[in-house]
Amino acid sequence: MALSNVTAEINASADEAVKKIQADTAAEIDRINKETEAKIAELKANEDKRLADAIGRMDRQEASSAELESKKLVLAKKKEILSEVFNETLAELENAPADVKLAQYKNMVKYAKTIIENPKAIMSEKDNFSAGDLGVSSVEKDSRIVAGLILQSEDGQIEVDMQYSALLRTVWDRGIKDVSGILFG
Repeated sequence: MALSNVTAEINASADEAVKKIQADTAAEIDRINKETEAKIAELKANEDKRLADAIGRMDRQEASSAELESKKLVLAKKKEILSEVFNETLAELENAPADVKLAQYKNMVKYAKTIIENPKAIMSEKDNFSAGDLGVSSVEKDSRIVAGLILQSEDGQIEVDMQYSALLRTVWDRGIKDVSGILFG
C-alpha cells in the first residue's frame, strides 16, 4: 500500500474517531445541559415554594399582629369606658342630696349593728349628720373620707368600712364581668 493510501486511511480513521468523539461530547454536553436545566428547575420550584411559604407566614404574622394590636386598642378603650362609668357612679353617690345620703347612712348603720353593737361613725367633713340622725353612739369627722361612713366599735378594735369608694369597688369587682357584658355585649 502506498504511503498516500495509508495516510488517507489514517486520516479517514482519525476523522471518523474525531467525529465520534465530537458526537459523544455533544451528546454528553446535551445530557449535562438537560440535567442542569432539570436541577435548576427543581431548585427554582423549591425556592419559589419556600418563598411563597415565607410570604404566607409573614402575611399571617402581620395579620395576627394587626389583630392583636386591634384587640389591645379595643381592650384599652373598654377599660377607659369602664373607668369613666366607675368614676361617674362614684361621683353620683358622693354628690347625692343629704336626704338620700342620710337614708343610705342609716342602712349602713343598721348593717353594721349586726357586727358592732353600738358603733361610732366616722364621716366626711362635708356631711352634717348627728349621732342621733344616724343612730350611732358618736360621730367623728375625717378629712380623708369623701363620702360614706366608717363604723367602729368604741374601743376601735372592730371597723366596718362603708365608704362609697370601698363599697363601689367591692360591688364593681364582683360584677365587672356583668357590667362589661351589658356595656359591650
